[in-house]
Amino acid sequence: MEVGKDGKIKLPKVAKVKNKMPAPVQITAEQLLREAKERELELGAPPPKQKISDEEELKAYRLRKRKAFEDNIRKNRTVMINWIKYAGWEESQKEIQRARSVYERALDVDHRNITLWLKYAEMEMRNRQVNHARNIWDRAITILPRANQFWYKYTYMEEMLGNIAGSRQVFERWMEWQPEEQAWHSYINFELRYKELDRARNIYERFVLVHPEVKNWIKYAKFEEKNSYISSARNVYERAVEFFGEENMNEVLIIAFAKFEENQKEHERARVIYKYALDHLPKDKCQEIYKQYTVHEKKFGDRAAIEDVIVSKRRFQYEEQVKSNPHNYDAWFDYLRLLENEGNVDQTRELYERAIANVPPSQEKRHWRRYIYLWINYALFEELEAHDIDRTRQVYQACIEIIPHKKFTFAKIWLLYAHFEIRQKNLQMARKILGASIGKCPKDKLFRSYIDMEIQLREFDRCRILYEKFLEFNPENCTTWMKYAELETILGDVERTRAIYELAIGQPKLDMPEVLWKSYIDFEIEQEEYDRTRKLYRRLLERTQHVKVWVSFAQFELCIDDPDAKERARDVYRDGHKAMKKAEEKEERLMLLEAWREYEHEHGTEDSLAEVEKQMPKKVKKRKKVQTEDGSDAGWEEYFDYIFPDDEAAQPNLKLLAMAKMWKQKQLEQDSTTEEEEATPGPSNDS
Repeated sequence: MEVGKDGKIKLPKVAKVKNKMPAPVQITAEQLLREAKERELELGAPPPKQKISDEEELKAYRLRKRKAFEDNIRKNRTVMINWIKYAGWEESQKEIQRARSVYERALDVDHRNITLWLKYAEMEMRNRQVNHARNIWDRAITILPRANQFWYKYTYMEEMLGNIAGSRQVFERWMEWQPEEQAWHSYINFELRYKELDRARNIYERFVLVHPEVKNWIKYAKFEEKNSYISSARNVYERAVEFFGEENMNEVLIIAFAKFEENQKEHERARVIYKYALDHLPKDKCQEIYKQYTVHEKKFGDRAAIEDVIVSKRRFQYEEQVKSNPHNYDAWFDYLRLLENEGNVDQTRELYERAIANVPPSQEKRHWRRYIYLWINYALFEELEAHDIDRTRQVYQACIEIIPHKKFTFAKIWLLYAHFEIRQKNLQMARKILGASIGKCPKDKLFRSYIDMEIQLREFDRCRILYEKFLEFNPENCTTWMKYAELETILGDVERTRAIYELAIGQPKLDMPEVLWKSYIDFEIEQEEYDRTRKLYRRLLERTQHVKVWVSFAQFELCIDDPDAKERARDVYRDGHKAMKKAEEKEERLMLLEAWREYEHEHGTEDSLAEVEKQMPKKVKKRKKVQTEDGSDAGWEEYFDYIFPDDEAAQPNLKLLAMAKMWKQKQLEQDSTTEEEEATPGPSNDS
């Protein structure tokens, strides 16, 4: 730094960078590191070779090297690589005793270092010091018995030396520690190299007890099979299955056992093994067994056996479905159908019991509709397939007890139970069942079925009692009244039939009164009681002025074989027209006039037809304002109205409107005529 005249320190000028744009070639940090590494790897000049010419120089060299090694050891006593290098250098100088001394000193520092023991023993073996090597291996396996390298090296050394007994002894000492599987396999392979099969078998026996895994049992059995000891191999598989038991059974073991029997052409044994596994293994572990079983049957089985396998697989699938959702009644139906086709009654019965145990959780009929068919199918199975009548009766009784009759019932169950008893010729019991059903939960279907049964049995007094009970239960049902009257008609009791009809039409509320009245009228017509029929029509017209009643009344009068029938029919039409006119029902009035006009076309004269034609209305299109629900206007709507001649006389405005319409039509015709005259060209002026 320079000091100015005024005593101030002058700082050097900093060069300003004029161009701050990036350089065209950029150097990355990765490139800098790579270059630095390459420079490190550049080899320098090798050190000069030193030639030792006499013993003094050799001693000096050795002293210098030993001093350097000892210094390194003193600085880093626990770093074993320094000891190993030191011992290796001593070995290179043929100083075996000194090398041993170095290794022993190192072992005093860290006797658990595996590499140190290995280097020490390898040194002795290289220098053919076998007893020293044995001594080292013995010490190593005593101190570190879990170090497998020592055992492998020791047994290999003894075997290479031809000391088979010594190697076997080392293996035996090793096996006492129950090492890992590979050690046992090494021992077994050692014995097999010298054809000692009995010894290998004994080792396998101990091996599968120390490591009781499926793969080891299978290896043992394959060893016996490979050496053609088929009986022993089968015995091994059987012992393995017994050893693991049903709780810990493994599908791999079963498949291996079955394939062994298949290889021995014992297909029946293989089939039994597969079936045993399917019966005792959990269903979720049977997928591969099913697959192998199917393959086996396709290769060696007949059609029945293949179908049996497929059925077993489907059974497994259904089991999974019903376990995941016990209320899946469709799965139960499919499962039951499968077992029924097999023909095993006991299994099917047991499955039905399992199925019906899954009662719907809620007491709503829609949830019971599928469930109830389980009971129905169960009862039919017991009756038709198992032929067990007592059990069928028990099934029906249990089903009736389980249904909550106070909330809902199923008429089909009661009827099936009653029909079952009829098939057993137990008529009294069938009547009791149907009577109980009507008493607990009366339904129209139950009444009708009970009545039909009694009619077939020709017990008409019982039918009358049942009809009375039925009508007490539901007096609004017109069909029941008509059926009751029909029964009495068949029996020929006309007065009783008429009384029933009178009671029926006297009911304050009916579901189909028009059908009932028609039936009553048809009954009187069949009895040719025409005066009574007319009175019935008049009574009906007092209640309703429907156009169909008037038309039917007129047709009835026309059908009577009487010379005055046509005039009476015409009178009915006139009375109907007057009644419709008073009721102001324009459309029904029009329908009646059209029916009357058709009647006059067929049976009347020109005068009578003209009388009807005069009363026919005119069809007029009108408009009316439409309003929405909230009262706002929604525009105009066109509709057709009927103007009768009587209405025109009562309303003079209608005549005025008709005249205005005619005037407008004439105006349109005149305008069209004028336009045509203008369009026609006149004569030319040139002529």
